[in-house]
Amino acid sequence: MFEKHYETLLELRKKGEPFVQAMVVRREAPSSGKAGDKAIVKRNGELLGWIGGGCVKGIVLKESLDAIKTGKPRLLRIGKYLENQSNQQGVKEYKMTCQSEGTVEIFIEPFLPQPHLVVMGKTVIAKSLVKLAKSIGYKVTGVAPDANLQTFEKVDELITRYQLENVATTASSFIVVATQGDQDEKALEEALKKNAAFVGFVASRKKMQSIAGYLKDAGCDPARIEAIRSPVGIDINAKQPDEVALSILAEIIQVKNSLEVLTADEPLSSNPKPAGVPDYYINPVCGVPVDKNNPKHVREFEGEKVYFCCDGCTVKFDKDPAKYIKARNLGLEPEGM
Repeated sequence: MFEKHYETLLELRKKGEPFVQAMVVRREAPSSGKAGDKAIVKRNGELLGWIGGGCVKGIVLKESLDAIKTGKPRLLRIGKYLENQSNQQGVKEYKMTCQSEGTVEIFIEPFLPQPHLVVMGKTVIAKSLVKLAKSIGYKVTGVAPDANLQTFEKVDELITRYQLENVATTASSFIVVATQGDQDEKALEEALKKNAAFVGFVASRKKMQSIAGYLKDAGCDPARIEAIRSPVGIDINAKQPDEVALSILAEIIQVKNSLEVLTADEPLSSNPKPAGVPDYYINPVCGVPVDKNNPKHVREFEGEKVYFCCDGCTVKFDKDPAKYIKARNLGLEPEGM
């Protein structure tokens, strides 16, 4: 089982897909999850492995998807009798009334895709940007006519002409055109064909305005032309090429850290689940995801089916269903169990 777990982990890392590894690190009987049990949670909500059933599984799913969004690991404490240590940084507690006397602690560790930067051009600024990005762990694609292994320092991918059809990008990739007179129009036209968080152009505002006309005539999307960042980089009064490259990388980091990983391709809700993957509904009482195919209880309120993970939540809901549905519709946090 563990061999299959690590094969899946390595496969997801190779594909650059975000996921979470959940591991039971402590257990007090009679909880079903045992120390060392592991599971992988993919960005579409699919859980592979075993860390416990019932509400534990739903809580792990909820916290795993949040960890993918934020990039922050956390320790979950789930049980009936807890020592109220939820104020500790990185620790979240779920006091369960539906669980047996046991307690389980699960560590949630997100694995996020390596940030991707495409640098077009072989100017001094382009080379400096490649070097800086590699030094902080970016996957870098270098693009320049007649480029060779000596053109850039340790790029992960080398493209020897201004064509990007074979370069895989997502909405969390970054493209910087630092051609500075070497087929600027062609490079920008290619960049605008790709999915990316932004396209930056190393040029003056005047030059950008001139090239914008060419791009419009070439049939590029006006909204995407308008979104080109030029001059690219945070204004730090940079003078030297390395300083310019640093200012560009600073802007990339600023944008990257404002992105949610789940928006890298498509929202979770629009990502089709493979056959057999649970279809989750958020319990309006405790906020725990419940598999619609296997709920503990189901109620109907104003034409909506409401799914519950345990007896306790169902009893609370039955006393005042409008209260919980209204709170959910207002975006309020569930009151918990």
